[in-house]
Amino acid sequence: MTLVKRREELDWPTWFGRRILDWPDTWRDLMEDTNLKVEEFRDDDELVVRAEMPGIDPDKDVEITVADNMLRMRAERRSETKTEDKEGFRSEFHYGSFSRTVPLPAGATEDDVKATYTDGILEVRVPIDTSEETSKKIPITRN
Repeated sequence: MTLVKRREELDWPTWFGRRILDWPDTWRDLMEDTNLKVEEFRDDDELVVRAEMPGIDPDKDVEITVADNMLRMRAERRSETKTEDKEGFRSEFHYGSFSRTVPLPAGATEDDVKATYTDGILEVRVPIDTSEETSKKIPITRN
């Protein structure tokens, strides 16, 4: 079972065309720090998605899936430090899950997706098949 985070929709007056509580919609995500920071761009016939994941062990803590034309990246960070000296004992730990879903463009092929991890950056490359036309010209007949 997966829990889904839902946001309450309140009927508040709008300023500059936005709801007051939604003004910086990403602030809540920044405070909770649950979203991966990503950049995405096209490199010839590939979609490249880079995500910041410093301090993550990609072999244990990262899961990448492609389904329903969506690329899903999920990571979990766990770290613990313990210090013991003559003044006392100190233990500190940090943990949390991070995730991001990126819609794939038309023509993206799910078969040859490649992922690499270098210096805290996860890079996922998704091939895009541009050989087939994505649009078809429709002839117009006169009556």
